[in-house]
Amino acid sequence: MRASVLLKSSLVTSLFVISSCATTKYSDDVSKNNYSNLQAGKTYVVTMKDGSPKQKILFRNIDGDQLIGTAGKKDSTEVIIPKANVAAVKDRSKARVTAGATVIGAAGVAAIVISSLRAD
Repeated sequence: MRASVLLKSSLVTSLFVISSCATTKYSDDVSKNNYSNLQAGKTYVVTMKDGSPKQKILFRNIDGDQLIGTAGKKDSTEVIIPKANVAAVKDRSKARVTAGATVIGAAGVAAIVISSLRAD
């Protein structure tokens, strides 16, 4: 009984961990990348290929080979990022929801394991 509950709880935990690593990846071949899933008005974190610091951008539009946006909702400084330099783009709001779900799921698994240990 105890091994069965531990196996189930570890399976659920691993599913939460895997889902928390979700991100939108882009390939090295710029012509294959489809940036149409980026939505204007959303904040994204852009990871650069050259290892420079990640940039937070309030996405506005795409102009040719460049992503255009602003530095934030309150900061209207224009940010232009060439598509050739983009390694990954993460949606900050989805990352927060996934992190919250992971914490809640881990707490639920811990409660199941503790209650099953006390029942034996």
